[in-house]
This record gives sequence, C-alpha cells and structure tokens, in this order.
Amino acid sequence: MSIKNPYLQKVYQQVCERDPQQPEFLNAVTEVLSTLEPVIEKHPEFEAAGLMERLVEPERMIQFRVAWQDDNGKTQVNRGYRVQFNSAIGPYKGGLRFHPSVNLSIIKFLAFEQIFKNSLTGLPMGGGKGGSDFDPKGKSDAEIMRFCQSFMTELSRYIGAETDVPAGDIGVGGREIGYLFGQYKRIKNEFSGILTGKGLTYGGSLVRTQATGYGLLYFVQEMLSVMAQDSPKDKVTVISGSGNVAIYAAEKAQEMGAKVVALSDSNGYIYDPNGIDLHVVKEIKEGRRGRISEYVKTVPSAEYHEQCRGIWSIPCDIALPCATQNELLLEDAQKLIDNGVKLVAEGANMPCSLDAIALFQQSGILYAPGKASNAGGVATSGLEMCQNSMKYSWNAQEVDEKLHEIMVNIFHNTYDAAKEYGMEGNLLAGANIAGFTKIAQAMMAQGIL
Repeated sequence: MSIKNPYLQKVYQQVCERDPQQPEFLNAVTEVLSTLEPVIEKHPEFEAAGLMERLVEPERMIQFRVAWQDDNGKTQVNRGYRVQFNSAIGPYKGGLRFHPSVNLSIIKFLAFEQIFKNSLTGLPMGGGKGGSDFDPKGKSDAEIMRFCQSFMTELSRYIGAETDVPAGDIGVGGREIGYLFGQYKRIKNEFSGILTGKGLTYGGSLVRTQATGYGLLYFVQEMLSVMAQDSPKDKVTVISGSGNVAIYAAEKAQEMGAKVVALSDSNGYIYDPNGIDLHVVKEIKEGRRGRISEYVKTVPSAEYHEQCRGIWSIPCDIALPCATQNELLLEDAQKLIDNGVKLVAEGANMPCSLDAIALFQQSGILYAPGKASNAGGVATSGLEMCQNSMKYSWNAQEVDEKLHEIMVNIFHNTYDAAKEYGMEGNLLAGANIAGFTKIAQAMMAQGIL
C-alpha cells in the first residue's frame, strides 16, 4: 500500500518523524491514508484546514503508573494508557486491553482504528482506546481486583458518561469490568454508564457478549449475498482465537449452516474435521478458563497442533481471524489462497498484515477489514450506552435485531462508498472513506480545534 497524493505524503512523513518507534500506529495510518486519496482530491478544503494533520494526532494521550500489591504483599508496578483520539462525532469510545504486549504504539493504532469503526456504526461515538501491560493470566481474583482498583483510581480523572466511555478488550472481560466499575462508583459516588460490557445486574446489555462474533457473521452473510450471490451455508470455516469473538462467530456461523473446523489460542490450534463442538469449547474456555488443547481430551477425533499460525494452512472457504493484530501474515495469506479460500473477514483489530491484505485483493479474494466487519461489539456498546441513558433495557431479540440492522447498513455504506469513488468491491477503501467522510464533515463544522 503506497501513498501517492503529495498532501497525504507530507502528513504521513510528519507522523513518521514524530513517532518513528510506533510500527503498529504507522501501519494503521498507512492503511487509512492510502485509501483516502480520491476523497482528498475531491475536497481541497480539507488541506486548507489542516484536517488530516489533526486527524492523525490524538486529542489527548494519558500515560500513568499503576501500583498494586500481589498476594505475597509485594508491590508491583505497571503502565496504564488512555488515548483519546477523536471526539468529533461523540464522546471517546473504545476498549481497555490488559496484556503484556501493550505499549503506546498499540494503543494509538487501536484508538485510530476505533475512530472509523465507531463512525461506521452510525452511532454518536468518537474514538479512543486504553489499557495496560498487566497480564491477568495466572493472577488470583484478588490480585486482579487490586490492580483494577488502582488502574481506575487514576483513569477516573479522565473519563465520564459524556466524555469517554471505555469497554473491555483482550484481557478485560466481565470480571475486570465489574471491578473497574465498582471502583469508579466508589470514587465518584455516582451510578452512571461509565463503562460498557457491564453485567446484566448493573446496567449491562443483553447480547453484548455475543455481539462482535454475531455481527461479524451478519456482515459476512450480507457480503456473500451481494458480492457473490452466495451464503455461509455449507462453507468450511476456519476461525482463529477462542475468546468471545471467536466462540460466538462460530456459534452464529453454525446457525447459518457453515461448518466450523478450527479454533485456536496463543499456544496452538485444534482441527476437528467433523465440525467444532461448541459446547465443549465453551466449557473449557468460559467454564474453567482452560487451554484449547484440552478439547482433544473430550473429542478424540480432533487434532491439536502447537503454533497457532498453523491454523491458516487448513483448507477452507471462509477464514475469520479473530485473535489479535498481525496474526495473519503474507505467507499465511498465500497458503489460504493456494487452498481455495473465497472470503476473509476480520474479527480482530487489524489481524492481517498490510502485504497479506494486498495479496488478498490482488487475488480476487473477498476481504472485509475489521473496522467494518468487527464493529458489532462497539455497536452494541453504543446500544448499551443508549439503554443506560434511558435507564431502560431492551430484550435480547430487540438488541439482536438492532445489531443485525447496523451490520447490514455498515456493509452497504462501505460497499457504496467504494463504488462511488471507482473502487467497487474494495471494502477496505470503502470502510475508510465512509467512516472518514462523516468525521471530516463534523471536524470542518466545528472549526479548528
């Protein structure tokens, strides 16, 4: 992916000079700017207003120390982050990630992507992201509670129901959200919709746990219908990951008649030629937080393989990377193409490397970028915010219907934007253009900020 427009080249060069040690962020900026050239050429007023220079620079970046005590009474120190990237169309919205790999580059890349994803939902949400290099794995509930309380003690200064509403991400599930919410309530003495992904007993939304996975399949279903006059039925499907996104993508895929044959975690992957038994997977991953390798103890016909990237060597019709960023590289893309893959849709945030994406597009593979295809999670978070504001809860069918409608609209807005600018079928360009256009109009209307 290259940037040819002189103005966008200048903007990208400024980003490289300011943030040379942030490869994930630079990749995200490259991907977006390389697809916006026809929009910039059509709107010279954006350059005059310095709009792109403002778009690639966060409105606010917060880094803080998180000190907490482990079960042995020893003080541990981690770094916490919150990047409030863009609030042109609404309060900052985006998850918190607790994982040893977390650094400022990753949080900035995720926050930048979140701007466009949130715009695509049609809901009034700006883009932000946060987290810490804390690793919840192997920690006791008491240790996680103490960490979350310390983290929120600092973060609470910068967030609010009308300012910035975090959610969960990798390493931050219902348990962590509960501890974070409890500490915010204690500090602020208020019960407000400050976090999404909450438990159903204290303001959470039905279908939120399933939303990203379900939304991914609603997008894929519409994508296949419009672009290939086909459906997920009888399609051999490989899904990486085994968290909420992967599990509920598999569940909805199976409901649509697809045959899901593989899942993974950070250690390796399982291949079940008879189709994954989700009841077993849920018992392992949700019931006891076990490893995916335990699946073969219950289902002896399945195979377990070390090294999770090997999952992309399995022949399939549909590939859904749902684990983490940069998990599907160029050589993996080539294996999928050689084995006859027809569609790749991202369930994680930027799981495909830029050269892998380019290869899919050059090879005529249907490809959906995460900012469009995995927007179901944040869309339902937006619906949770609506319910919190109304002090009311919709039933599961109502939420699921709204989610389905949002994902179908995201596909069509993405598809139509690509077609309008002469790139029909290029959903990566379409998603960036459709998301950007709304943000640009709001930024122009609000003056130089």
